[in-house]
Amino acid sequence: MSSLLAAYRQRLAEGELAPDADQARAAEQLEVLEKALERWKPGGWPIKAKPPRGLYLWGSVGRGKSMLLDLFFEAAPVKKKRRVHFHEFMLSQHAFMRKARERGHGQDQLIADAAKAVASEASLLCFDEIQVTDIADAMILGRLFERLFSEDVVIVATSNRPPDDLYKNGINRQLFLPFIDLLKRQLDVTQIAGPQDFRLRQLMAAPIYYVPLGPAADEAMDNAWKRLTANAVPNAVTLDVGGRELRVQRQAAGVARFKFDELCARALGPADYLEIAERFHTVLLENIPRLTPSAREEAARFRTLIDALYEAKVKLVASADAQPIDLYPAGDQSFEFERTASRLMEMRSETYLALPRRDAEWKQGVVD
Repeated sequence: MSSLLAAYRQRLAEGELAPDADQARAAEQLEVLEKALERWKPGGWPIKAKPPRGLYLWGSVGRGKSMLLDLFFEAAPVKKKRRVHFHEFMLSQHAFMRKARERGHGQDQLIADAAKAVASEASLLCFDEIQVTDIADAMILGRLFERLFSEDVVIVATSNRPPDDLYKNGINRQLFLPFIDLLKRQLDVTQIAGPQDFRLRQLMAAPIYYVPLGPAADEAMDNAWKRLTANAVPNAVTLDVGGRELRVQRQAAGVARFKFDELCARALGPADYLEIAERFHTVLLENIPRLTPSAREEAARFRTLIDALYEAKVKLVASADAQPIDLYPAGDQSFEFERTASRLMEMRSETYLALPRRDAEWKQGVVD
């Protein structure tokens, strides 16, 4: 297993990354933590070793936070480790506590049990994209993380916001402030404020809409994946959509990759597309066909999907059998599809690509 810095420098040498002083400094801090983890013996006896301090990386989108987290997680010399999107983690904790509550456990016991369950699986917990918009999350985070730290779990996290801006203007935010203080006591906080938006740079390095379908378009989509994920190996994740499971088979570094039929040829609806839009900053959508009047349900789902991605300012890379205006030229939804075609064209523009993704509050009532 190579060290984080070795992997980072190799990507620089191969041109997959561009030099950035802030990013390099964060990589060096993660390397220090990597070495500290190598020396640390969790649960040592007879003297219990104090765990190393974790790290909280924050900065604007596209600065390489998720990429660094992936490199660190891969290199970290810890047997029990877990890398998880923060939203997914909180959903799992609420589900765990619901089941425990059915057995009559009180709130303090619920949180203690949840923390012990997490600690039994991971001495190192890596969170991607900490953001807090849900009051249910806000109300348990302080006590849950306090328990995790008492269980000697080392935490590394990324966020678009500094700790002091988490749950900003949220309901009963004063009850959330102890969690912010806890984060700052337990984790070293580092900003990655480099001048380059690497995500935008990679999006604009090549076209993002490929016509017609065929080997050339397939190769272009493969290359887009490599650019946008820094050549990451895709893995699967399960999203929770109101208690239902939505399986995403290929995702990495905040990018999800789908075939058209995965999203539009089966019974998915607005809630599924909104969850995808909240979870991923970029979506690769392959093999969009020409839609005939007989494919009206697929066309309706496709319109809803594009509306969700557009409203959230998610970036779309696509391969299709025709230009947007010709995807659904005739049928009982052709008038409505004109808006979809217009949005698809706008989503290819430099202006759209430079827009930041919207926070979770946008989801309320945006898909008609």
